[in-house]
Amino acid sequence: MEKELLRSYKAKKITLSGFYVNAGLTFFKLFAGIYGKSNAMLADGIHSLSDFFTDLVVLIGFKFTERPEDECHNYGHDKFETLSTIIVSVFLVIASLSILRSGIQNLICIISGDIFPRPGWIALIAAAISILGKELLYRYTINVGQKINSSAVIANAWHHRSDVFTSIGTFIGIGGSIILGAKWTILDPLASIFVSVLIFKVAINIFSPAINELLESSLSRKECEQIIAVIASCEGAKDYHNLRTRRIGSKVAIEVHILVDDNLSVTTAHDTVTDIEKDLKNVFGETSIITIHIEPFTVGVISH
Repeated sequence: MEKELLRSYKAKKITLSGFYVNAGLTFFKLFAGIYGKSNAMLADGIHSLSDFFTDLVVLIGFKFTERPEDECHNYGHDKFETLSTIIVSVFLVIASLSILRSGIQNLICIISGDIFPRPGWIALIAAAISILGKELLYRYTINVGQKINSSAVIANAWHHRSDVFTSIGTFIGIGGSIILGAKWTILDPLASIFVSVLIFKVAINIFSPAINELLESSLSRKECEQIIAVIASCEGAKDYHNLRTRRIGSKVAIEVHILVDDNLSVTTAHDTVTDIEKDLKNVFGETSIITIHIEPFTVGVISH
């Protein structure tokens, strides 16, 4: 339980750091977009505004995740982390579609002959600061997320990285409009459209594994092969069947029937599956949920 609380503390700490950085960047980018007359920077600022909500979602999710098992949640509350990951990806999709819509509308207006003012230098400076700040925040967050094996924190890190993509596109669009002249203001909405596609791709990459986990998908083939290898290495285990696996947040759940000689004592058979359980936890972590059912071994009856 102490490890889970420490993990939750680290996740909340890095998320709060991102929350404060996002607060400063959001207000600065919205101001720069309005004052600097840049639609791309306004879209970038709106995207950063969505980070407020995703940070809150992650914080609330971990508030539930750190709770111990209870009568209603026998396997703990780790699925709240998975749910948080899905919500983060949905926010990313909404942000990308909003930016895409704005970019297309402005592009149509420019093609139709409407004159848009060139963005100001403050918008370009805001884009440069955003690139640097969000890249540093991404690297810090992804490092913590990988260390504590948190899909929600990793998803939030990619949300920060999507801001980097957004700001790079914004920087190019605004810079081109400023340097090349009024005829090239079209670069501003083109940049926002390009960025929206990148954000959408990131969202789908985050959403796909999270929804599979929520729908109780099995572990990967490689992970199942690791389980089988552990069972095969145990001298007392003659065979296995009914192997079932799933992921519960950062935990792995494994259920399997192990076959042993029918002349073994209960104590010896129990020691055999205890060894298997220890070996599996060495591979998948101490918080893994291992359920092993013992059966007598009968030649020619096994079906994996």
